[in-house]
Amino acid sequence: MSHTLCIETICVKNRELKNLHYHQARLNKTRKELWGYSDKWDLPELIIIPDSIENELYKCRIAYGKEIDNIKWEPYSPRTIRKIQKVYDDTIDYSYKYDTRDELNTLFAQREDADEILIIKNGLVTDSFYCNVGFFDGEKWFTPTSYLLPGTQRALLLDSGIISEREIAENDIQNYSHIKLFNAMVGWGNAAMLPVSAIG
Repeated sequence: MSHTLCIETICVKNRELKNLHYHQARLNKTRKELWGYSDKWDLPELIIIPDSIENELYKCRIAYGKEIDNIKWEPYSPRTIRKIQKVYDDTIDYSYKYDTRDELNTLFAQREDADEILIIKNGLVTDSFYCNVGFFDGEKWFTPTSYLLPGTQRALLLDSGIISEREIAENDIQNYSHIKLFNAMVGWGNAAMLPVSAIG
């Protein structure tokens, strides 16, 4: 599949760009690995917050390739998640945050009456549609080593010691009590947490 652009989705709160270090690191890594660009971008210099952005929660979406293609700003409201549907795809690849999400959209369409999906690849738990995931064993939180996308919030939580990595197979889900869904826009404290019985 040919991809022309990748994106970074950055949380903006109180007119402050959150976790910018992690977004910048992923963006520069993506530009080097996908297109061979060795120059390093400094996002604080490239992103100017418009005067129209107030203190509420906003999403800053940067589409880029060799250069920045566009930057979009929009208010953000978290989705309500009550039920998660397992879906299966042994070939899906979303190791870079592509602007196109056709494979993910196809899987999301299989959610039936659920609000979210949990993608199983080769018997292993990966991610949801928009989020990385964590599982609670009664003492600690673990996130799958078989993730699809190296999320910036995931990197922050790992570096902070809040979560740890572990291989989690589909059959292991029953060994945990809860699942949390988090991403750049949904910090750990605000992440949806559901009992694993909500996974169908």
